[in-house]
Amino acid sequence: MKARRPTVQDRFTQLLVAAASCWAAVAHGGGIQALEVVEVTGSESHDLVGVASAASEGNVTARQLANRPLLRPAEVLEVVPGLIVSQHSGDGKANQYYLRGFNLDHGTDFATSLMGMPVNMPTHAHGQGYSDLQFLIPELVDSMQYRKGPYAAEAGDFASAGAASIDYVRTLAQDFAELSVGSRGYRRALLAGSPDWAGGRLLYALEWSGNKGPWSMPENLDKLNGLLRYSQGTRANGWSVAAMAYTAKWAATDQVPLRAVEAGLISRYGNLDSSDGGRTHRYSLSGEWSRKDERGWLRGNVYAMDYGLNLWSNFTYCTLGCNPGPGDQFEQEDRRQVYGFNLAQTWYGDWLAQGTDFTLGLQSRLDDIGKLGLYTTTARQRWGTVAQSRVRERSISLYAESQVQWLDWLRSSMGWRKDFYTFDVSADAPANSGTADASIGSPKLSLIFGPWQKTEYYLNMGYGFHSNDARGITARTSPDFRDPAYGTPVEGSTPLVRTKGYEVGVRSALIPGLQTSLSLWQLDIASELVFSGDAGTTEPSFPSKRTGIEWANYWMPNPATIVDADLSISKARYTRVDDSVPGDHVPGAIRKVASVGVSYDAGGKWSGGARLRYFGPRPLVEDDSVRSKASTLVNLRAGYRIDARMRLSLDVLNAFNRKVSDIDYYYASQLSGEGAAMNDIHTHPSEPRSLRLSLRVGF
Repeated sequence: MKARRPTVQDRFTQLLVAAASCWAAVAHGGGIQALEVVEVTGSESHDLVGVASAASEGNVTARQLANRPLLRPAEVLEVVPGLIVSQHSGDGKANQYYLRGFNLDHGTDFATSLMGMPVNMPTHAHGQGYSDLQFLIPELVDSMQYRKGPYAAEAGDFASAGAASIDYVRTLAQDFAELSVGSRGYRRALLAGSPDWAGGRLLYALEWSGNKGPWSMPENLDKLNGLLRYSQGTRANGWSVAAMAYTAKWAATDQVPLRAVEAGLISRYGNLDSSDGGRTHRYSLSGEWSRKDERGWLRGNVYAMDYGLNLWSNFTYCTLGCNPGPGDQFEQEDRRQVYGFNLAQTWYGDWLAQGTDFTLGLQSRLDDIGKLGLYTTTARQRWGTVAQSRVRERSISLYAESQVQWLDWLRSSMGWRKDFYTFDVSADAPANSGTADASIGSPKLSLIFGPWQKTEYYLNMGYGFHSNDARGITARTSPDFRDPAYGTPVEGSTPLVRTKGYEVGVRSALIPGLQTSLSLWQLDIASELVFSGDAGTTEPSFPSKRTGIEWANYWMPNPATIVDADLSISKARYTRVDDSVPGDHVPGAIRKVASVGVSYDAGGKWSGGARLRYFGPRPLVEDDSVRSKASTLVNLRAGYRIDARMRLSLDVLNAFNRKVSDIDYYYASQLSGEGAAMNDIHTHPSEPRSLRLSLRVGF
């Protein structure tokens, strides 16, 4: 047989593989989210019987988000059953996330990506795995694939509790301009379109928003966000390139001690340091490419980012003295460039049993962190340096996964990944400089039984991991001159921390229009990461175990109506502690989450949506003697189509004006005039009832 002449696509594939090989020669680790394995659109979004590998995974489309009232951009993630998005600071800072018995801080153990680019930041100035989604434009979200537990071979660092891969649209149904105004100085303008251009589609969006908020000190959020994405073909057979730019600055009202509010020193929305706040930017350039046919699927993406953050916080106020004294404010600074790629090849065949597909993947990432600083400040003016470092963190990951249909009623997914990391830290304290190498292997196994009467059963098990901050890995002495233990020896953190997950689940579509799933799960983690109030960052702690049950329901009683209802209950305990802690509860661990939502859009004049979210109480100390209160919030949206091009919508957020908290912590702080630090609940209130009116004009 005459050999097939190589095509342009073949040569591009060879070039991509060669580029990956070159990168592998200089980088030594991994942990980046790969591209989606299953392309899901339209009505397929919840019909996952016969497709999914676990009861706890799912897919979301734009239709599910179209009538969903949102206070913050990252709340699109609350479509993931059991996930809570909150905030303990200004709206320019990454949100707080909760899932599966975790207080995930700003993203630890939950991996997010957008258009193939990872959002989580390792060795971040504020917290490990920092996931800032404030640059997300909800109106552009086309699909989101989510998974929970460490069962997928393509998911690496930060994905033990779960992962979400978000993609933007390539084509809008209609170009539009939208203006929004709301309570307490909320303003937003969005321009978006997707014209034909040079044989493909050019997606553009420009967003500006500002907000004062309910706070005694106005937040004065100023956010500017832009996107250009050019694409040809489809996601399965095509390519795209995208450029994004995002900047924001804000003044922050952080969590405050409850005693200050109860004593009348400040109001419920008051603050104790009017100079807290921040500024940040994120610029990126990325590209994706995919080729798929009956023999297999080859896909890849590359990306480069420039990121920066300056964050001023004061969580303990006056332990260093106030009036006179400098106070406890500190600044965290992060400047980095991030480079990476993902490459995967899937082969389809019937080598085993009734059908097989086999995937090989390669992922790599380099974080070149030029400045990573922690400084003591007063009114944003630096007066001391706690630590300042330059860090290069490299990673490369190899993974393989095979899915086999053994019998009509039995299929399996078996996977394995190997992650290699190199940490290189140059600290201002020579004793804390150094390099470290680490690797970890993660086997995965899923067994799927059925379907019988449109019902499937799942057994899942797998190993995962999260990385620790590079500075903690190479640290040998305490660098913090505010600490009584300053200069004394410290033990370095474990570079890569093992997690193990197990799950039993069932998914059924037996009732027409309704898909329901139930899962029982367990996750063991070798070292917990917990929030430290005085430093404003996360620190390694004891090993822990989490168990729980999740019940998720998605119902379309008719083509115009979507109803979803979810319930999650979990238990988190340390499996080993020492005499320094009074119990085995994990502080901040979420226990109960429930949500119910409905959206309606028949294509006529009126549309709308409503959501109820219950956020259960959490232990705030290890013996569970101090707990946060539960909160229940209701958000509403009503939409009215004036004509084919114009639409009005009204959001009512916290519709019943509930006076509840977004976040609660328990730690020691000292107010001006107090003789010593005192333990107390520190709280950040949910925003009161807010109205937002939007006018969209299509063109």
